[in-house]
Amino acid sequence: MSFLCLFLGDITQKGYEKKRAKLLAPYVPQTQGVDPALQKESRPQMPAPSAAPASASSSSSSSKFHRARSGGARDERYRSDIHTEAVQAALAKHKEQKMALPMPTKRRSTFVQSPADACTPPDTSSASEDEGSLRRQAALSAALHQSLQNAESWINRSVQGSSTSSSASSTLSHGEGKGTSGSLADVFANTRIESFSVPPDVTATTSTPSARPAAVDLPPSGIVKGMHKGSNRSSLMDTADGVPVSSRVSTKIQQLLNTLKRPKRPPLKEFFVDDFEEIVEVPQPDPNQPKPEGRQMTPVKGEPLGVVCNWPPALEAALQRWGTTQAKCPCLTALDVTGKPVYTLTYGKLWSRSLKLAYTLLNKLGTKNEPVLRPGDRVALVYPNNDPVMFMVAFYGCLLAEVIPVPIEVPLTRKDAGGQQIGFLLGSCGIALALTTEVCLKGLPKTQNGEIVQFKGWPRLKWVVTDSKYLSKSPKDWQPNISAAGTEPAYIEYKTSKEGSVMGVTVSRVAMLAHCQALSQACNYSEGETIVNVLDFKKDAGLWHGILTNVMNKLHTISVPYSVMKTCPLSWVQRVHAHKAKVALVKCRDLHWAMMAHRDQRDVSLSSLRMLIVTDGANPWSVSSCDAFLSLFQSHGLKPEAICPCATSPEAMTVAIRRPGVPGAPLPGRAILSMNGLSFGVIRVNTEDKNSALTVQDVGHVMPGGMMCIVKPDGPPQLCKTDEIGEICVSSRAGGMMYYGLAGVTKNTFEVIPVNSSGSPVGEVPFVRSGLLGFVGPGSLVFVVGKMDGLLTVSGRRHNADDIVATGLAVESIKTVYRGRIAVFSVSVFYDERIVVVAEQRPDASEEDSFQWMSRVLQAIDSIHQVGVYCLALVPANTLPKTPLGGIHISQTKQHFLEGSLHPCNILMCPHTCVTNLPKPRQKQPGVGPASVMVGNLVAGKRIAQASGRDLGQIEDNDLVKKHQFLTEVLQWRAQATPDHPLFLLLNAKGTTVCTATCLQLHKKAERIASVLCDKGHLNAGDNVVLLYPPGIELITAFYGCLYSGCVPVTVRPPHAQSLVATLPTVRMIVEVSKAACILTTQTLMRLLKSREAAGAVDVKTWPTIIDTDDLPRKRLAQIYKPPTPEMLAYLDFSVSTTGMLTGVKMSHAAVSGLCRAIKLQCELYSSRQIAICLDPYCGLGFVLWCLCSVYSGHQSILIPPMELESNLFLWLSTVSQYKIRDTFCSYSVMELCTKGLGNQVEMLKARGINLSCVRTCVVVAEERPRVSLTHSFSKLFKDIGLSSRAVSTTFGSRVNVAICLQGTSGPDPTTVYVDLKSLRHDRVRLVERGAPQSLLLSESGKILPGVKVVIVNPETKGPLGDSHLGEIWVNSPHTASGYYTIYDNETLQADHFNTRLSFGDAAQTLWARTGYLGFVRRTELTAASGGGAGHSLQGQRGIPLGMSGFEQRLYLATACRDSGEFPWECQGLSRGCTWAQPEGTAGNSFGNIRV
Repeated sequence: MSFLCLFLGDITQKGYEKKRAKLLAPYVPQTQGVDPALQKESRPQMPAPSAAPASASSSSSSSKFHRARSGGARDERYRSDIHTEAVQAALAKHKEQKMALPMPTKRRSTFVQSPADACTPPDTSSASEDEGSLRRQAALSAALHQSLQNAESWINRSVQGSSTSSSASSTLSHGEGKGTSGSLADVFANTRIESFSVPPDVTATTSTPSARPAAVDLPPSGIVKGMHKGSNRSSLMDTADGVPVSSRVSTKIQQLLNTLKRPKRPPLKEFFVDDFEEIVEVPQPDPNQPKPEGRQMTPVKGEPLGVVCNWPPALEAALQRWGTTQAKCPCLTALDVTGKPVYTLTYGKLWSRSLKLAYTLLNKLGTKNEPVLRPGDRVALVYPNNDPVMFMVAFYGCLLAEVIPVPIEVPLTRKDAGGQQIGFLLGSCGIALALTTEVCLKGLPKTQNGEIVQFKGWPRLKWVVTDSKYLSKSPKDWQPNISAAGTEPAYIEYKTSKEGSVMGVTVSRVAMLAHCQALSQACNYSEGETIVNVLDFKKDAGLWHGILTNVMNKLHTISVPYSVMKTCPLSWVQRVHAHKAKVALVKCRDLHWAMMAHRDQRDVSLSSLRMLIVTDGANPWSVSSCDAFLSLFQSHGLKPEAICPCATSPEAMTVAIRRPGVPGAPLPGRAILSMNGLSFGVIRVNTEDKNSALTVQDVGHVMPGGMMCIVKPDGPPQLCKTDEIGEICVSSRAGGMMYYGLAGVTKNTFEVIPVNSSGSPVGEVPFVRSGLLGFVGPGSLVFVVGKMDGLLTVSGRRHNADDIVATGLAVESIKTVYRGRIAVFSVSVFYDERIVVVAEQRPDASEEDSFQWMSRVLQAIDSIHQVGVYCLALVPANTLPKTPLGGIHISQTKQHFLEGSLHPCNILMCPHTCVTNLPKPRQKQPGVGPASVMVGNLVAGKRIAQASGRDLGQIEDNDLVKKHQFLTEVLQWRAQATPDHPLFLLLNAKGTTVCTATCLQLHKKAERIASVLCDKGHLNAGDNVVLLYPPGIELITAFYGCLYSGCVPVTVRPPHAQSLVATLPTVRMIVEVSKAACILTTQTLMRLLKSREAAGAVDVKTWPTIIDTDDLPRKRLAQIYKPPTPEMLAYLDFSVSTTGMLTGVKMSHAAVSGLCRAIKLQCELYSSRQIAICLDPYCGLGFVLWCLCSVYSGHQSILIPPMELESNLFLWLSTVSQYKIRDTFCSYSVMELCTKGLGNQVEMLKARGINLSCVRTCVVVAEERPRVSLTHSFSKLFKDIGLSSRAVSTTFGSRVNVAICLQGTSGPDPTTVYVDLKSLRHDRVRLVERGAPQSLLLSESGKILPGVKVVIVNPETKGPLGDSHLGEIWVNSPHTASGYYTIYDNETLQADHFNTRLSFGDAAQTLWARTGYLGFVRRTELTAASGGGAGHSLQGQRGIPLGMSGFEQRLYLATACRDSGEFPWECQGLSRGCTWAQPEGTAGNSFGNIRV
């Protein structure tokens, strides 16, 4: 759990030597001429027949000691975030180093090996894994002749020393603790106990007659039973670093030595080994699963690449040829928004304008001596999708200038989906220049100064407009350098990976030319043909056919932009009909849209088409679109053999394409495959259920001049069998050459050498991974069944995201969701992938229809794919991140899902159907009770896990609390003593003061409200009154008015006027449960409660008496009510949990006074102080800070309603800066709002003069585990305006005690720790370092309040735990709530939650309250006091070891299990296994409808 450790840098080596020598001086025999501190190092490390004189080693200097010590220390370079390639070298080096080992905190026999050590992972926060080997080595070199004291006195000394022992002992794992007790039992059973008159030498490593002092008398040789007489008489016990010590050493001294040892980090291997098999049930493979049975495949070759005499040596040469000889031939035609031709670019224009651009780029952008661009530099091409003409000119201009173009999408906003990754690509390519058009440049987002905004993650770019009027005409004597195509890069095409990262696929000039030649041969292009291109002309097949192969063969391309397709889906069909086009480049989406719009125009003919190239034929579900389109347009002249699906990838370019068929010839056959077989990676013809079949069409043959093989997608590139699905790899000159700047990834993708089943390479020709999954069928036809990016591996079975989408669309989706707006991806939960489906819901779809559709989708996916869906979410229309061409950006959608920022309107989660590898059931040891656990902890040297705040101390006679026990008395006293002292100040959204309240004003208004309650409400003392007010001073005055009249106030959040249906039932529920006799509110809210809209949500006729307090009569109260005893009820605190559970607790006057006093002492609140509060004041600690503390302590509270931040994000921070606030309190929602809204406006905050350097503490108030990532982000974002990283902290409270921990003004800085999830699974706490696998980051939950005691308890046995255990947090304090407020009192529940006792180990029989939260206590040494001065108080001081300044007890909250009823401890097995993996902040997400 917790441990005492001396962090690196806490003490110098020299200081360590001095302190060690001083402490051991009385016990160490002095050797003349030798420094006692060095005697340990000067003696031989192994026993020898005759030891050398001690003086022989006296010449060893301290510098040698330093070198020897540092030589074994772990190298700081080997951190967990080091690159993978460096890890292997580090591991090799790590094995060669001799590690310096820490001392253990217990003594154990070197002959007894604990069985628990073999099954329990060691606690690496105290020792490294080499400890055991050194113990065994020492056991072979020394015999156990140690004489021990009797067992009873030893145990008693251990129990007494446990309070003062170093908390380094707490780092011992539970296995080591058991091993210790086992070892001691053996020793006690086989030894006789004797006592020595002289303390032994604790620094000696051997003991020989010549080196032993004469004053030491040894016992007779036979005094220790069970050992042979030939053993060494000096019985030694081993320490962690191999130094044997005698057992007579004082516990304090030994523990102090261990404390001074520097802690060691976990072994390096543990940072990279994730042995999850120890935690979860690993699914066993199905013995009946299909397995491949065919022979190993052999690479398939395509047809030879023919040699045509008129093929140019380079693509630039083809442009020069056609530009000079066929200048008037059309090259490219662009369409306007209506689908009509607007401009036709001829080959002559393309040549001349490209020539001008090339000359301008090389000669006109800089000076002659310092040009901006040189051949080989990279430039970005930023052109919109509706301007192919300017893009084509820019692309060929770059080729002629020998600069490398990198086409990217036009950025629209700073938050474009994937925009940051595009910026990373530009930065890695070293791009500083971007080419664009004048119109596009004007449309880019600008700053207030008219400059182009700095896009997130982008390097600073210089923008160059390539319109003809801005280009310089090249001189007649200047000609571009056009040489034969070589291996130098021609262009870079960007590619987005599955994780969302963007990589640049570099294509060489020779590969570009070879690809054009292969396409020309496969498609049988001829000069003068017309092709219609509906694809993106900047990448993939749209670029290869419409821009490159077009010029090589003098084709005429009709480019149909995406914007035209949205307005006129039939436009490409009309262009084919009008221009008699021979070839059309489309996607399945375009076929579907054309079919939907077919009724608009029927007089079209597609008889001219000889090739309809379906470029997403790699999608196995494209066959349905092709068949439907053919059946509809076959009557319009479309030939069946003209449909030619193809498969492409950015790395391998065109993988395969179906050649145009012969009219009348039979079409290629199709494969009807079993979905179950595909999930296991094998090919099986479906013969069972047609619903679980996948019909796949071929994508033709291998490209000319290419060779193809299929390799296993995982592990080494082993060739698949003929009936096995694998990744398609291609070897060809026409392919990408590398990922630019990524050498490691390039080797794994572009330089693949297939191997056979024995691991031997098959040939020496490198292949390129295409990222496509498929197989080679009969006749060398290529079939594609999916993509690697869409692969979902769940429980060892492979599923394709496209298959899941197709199944979802088949369930009558047209009425519920949009067809093309579905995202399917996987998230990691419990060491396995889980499927998530997200779709955009149509606005007119009802909630019931949506859930009915989602339920049917889950059933269909389970039936067809035999896999469960983890989450199915529907989001509002047009809210998913989109790609530039309108598709869903999958990786960005996944990121939003993980961050909890999707905000779905309907969500259906089914973890029970897909999470099948739940944690292994815990093996409980029978017969181990709480007493045994406690004794075991004490014997192991571990503290009981308890902590406490500082003692409240004796109250002085003149103390305020001595005179006044109730808040009402305090307010009356302040109204008389300091009537004009301001207590509250309320701000509005503009930051101006709208209301203030002095002591006298608050007192008088409270009297008037009390008078109204007595007169109008006719209320009696003890009646409950609901306070329904917006955050402000009116709520405070109404609260004290209730106390003055003897009523019990109940603060309730008012309903929201815009969402009465959702918020008013909660108000109604609290009013009914609290049995309120009256409602105090404002006139506005009173009208809202009785409005027609409210009547639609609740029965407005059943409200109790409603009194508005806007206009109060000036009537004084006859007598202010004084409770007869402090235990009387002061107010009710109601709260609704995130699960919708309403919980109300009773707070007495004594608890209120005790809580206010504890907060006053912790935060050092007094009359001249100012604090800023920005949180909801309706329950918990937020209500106490807003309404109670100022009256008790007399400080001024600046109240900032959180709702005001919605209209002014700067309000809270500017108020803190303006008033120089030292202490401020907020909620997580306020912090998150400022982090997201102001994170990118730090410069604006500086311009407004906001400075947070005055802030000493910024405390987040919440009843939950600290959100570490949010608090760290907040600190990091606003450090530039002076916020100290140590200022931000959190509180911890629960329903039974609203304030257990709160960061004080003079306490140490809050800390964070990384704990091992495997240990938490077994209720153990093992600290690891950052980056360790299966680690969870936890933050300290603030400092324990004065007067508060905390103990960690086993919730099942109710016994106390050691401080290395995880358990339920129990609390005892004066301000604990009196109990739950329920209509029917449940005494059993009250006693169990508020007045329970430990089952063992508590002689005082303390009454504890159960918080329902799991946590642990950690003690750390205080080496410096923040806040300084002798008056700095340390919390929870216990026995202080010699030389130590004290211990600070820190409470860490591991997870929450909050409920108003019985705590569901029986569910904690699942909770402990699942809760750790939850992303922080998901509890605060707003889901409209959630069904589980």
